[in-house]
Amino acid sequence: MKSPIIVDLKFPPDAVAKALAGAFPGREVINMAEPANAGRDLSGIEYALVWKQDPALFELAKDVKAIFSGGAGVDHILRVGGLPEHVPLVRFVDRSLTDRMSEWVVLQCLLHLRQMPAYLRAQRNRHWEELAQPEARDVTVGVMGLGVLGQDAARKLKVMGFHVVGWSRSAKALEGMQTFDGDGLNDFLAQADILVGLLPLTEETRGIYNKALFAKLKQGGPLGKPIFINAGRGGSQVEADILAALHGGILGGASLDVFETEPLSANSALWAEPNVVVTPHAAAASDVVALMRHVEGQIARHEAGLPLEHVVDRALGY
Repeated sequence: MKSPIIVDLKFPPDAVAKALAGAFPGREVINMAEPANAGRDLSGIEYALVWKQDPALFELAKDVKAIFSGGAGVDHILRVGGLPEHVPLVRFVDRSLTDRMSEWVVLQCLLHLRQMPAYLRAQRNRHWEELAQPEARDVTVGVMGLGVLGQDAARKLKVMGFHVVGWSRSAKALEGMQTFDGDGLNDFLAQADILVGLLPLTEETRGIYNKALFAKLKQGGPLGKPIFINAGRGGSQVEADILAALHGGILGGASLDVFETEPLSANSALWAEPNVVVTPHAAAASDVVALMRHVEGQIARHEAGLPLEHVVDRALGY
């Protein structure tokens, strides 16, 4: 008999219920969003799929052998705490999620390249004026974070004609692209006309996008002032420093999908900034059906005696 799976996802409940209707054939699914499962005995269950799980979940589910994240990141899971120490935690890696993220990153780079924030303001004011627009080949995009999402975004930016460089904590080699790691951060930043943040949130990356980092970006390039784009984690940016850099002429604009506190407060000054694009953590929203398919595939590997893929290094936080 197949071991049941616990599902504790703080996603829209209707979307989860609909996706679960066709998922995990032959396996009992214990959806913790259903009131009937509150306080249920979860001992003996080997698998759990979670996102912002109940802090007491793993006190009840002491026998899990694999935990699956409902998203590409795992900071929301690690922050809750209570995870069994030696149980593998698996990230969500899927073509649909990767494609969605790359679409958003490429879109934002093109928006700033083609002066769309300024043109939209001109449209609202019924003002006709052609603005200078450099070619993509003249603009260097620096992708900070070269995991699955960062590498895919970097490759697709190259297809659009941008000159792309990358930085990651450890050395990564990407064909036809200059990459930096570790202490090469300053050299990387000095090249970037557009900085794309796709870092996971760890103690080392918390608040990394700050005034000191922005001051090291390339000035006087084809866009005039550098642009900051972040779709990684909101905890990696200091929003007061973003605003100060915009007002002080260090940054020429920004596109932000993640924020220090979400939802972004209606009182945040970021909403009204003329060269800032705000989206509601929607760059790469998890496709719940694809998530279930991913977990099914990983469980099948585990039950066939194969190693799980995309296992998180708890020491690194990703």
